[in-house]
Amino acid sequence: MPYLLKTEPDKYSFDDLLRDGETAWDGIANNQALMTLRNMKKGERCVIYHSNVGKAAVGTAQVVSVDASDAKNPIVRIRAVKRLKGERPLAEIRAAGVFQGSPLFRQFRLSVVPLTQEQYDWLTLG
Repeated sequence: MPYLLKTEPDKYSFDDLLRDGETAWDGIANNQALMTLRNMKKGERCVIYHSNVGKAAVGTAQVVSVDASDAKNPIVRIRAVKRLKGERPLAEIRAAGVFQGSPLFRQFRLSVVPLTQEQYDWLTLG
């Protein structure tokens, strides 16, 4: 299953991930988002979304490892894959029919959102 991971670019941007190559995706407090992190599997794909500043999907990453032994603090490591050819701004995502009913807009404050394959393809191939 693919995922959308939100980050504030003034704290940790996709450029930071590209520079670092790999990082632990942490700092998550919401129980639903934590459950989603615990359920991630090695090799699953992610879209990195800049929230607050920029408000756009900007790049892709891949899950390297998941340690869910501490349910309140799962350690998910991701690695950068590539920058999107063109950013996907929030307004375009919101207008796309493929996102109708998505938790991305029903629960906007979620920082980790599962995507359908169709949503992932729309974000990364468009």
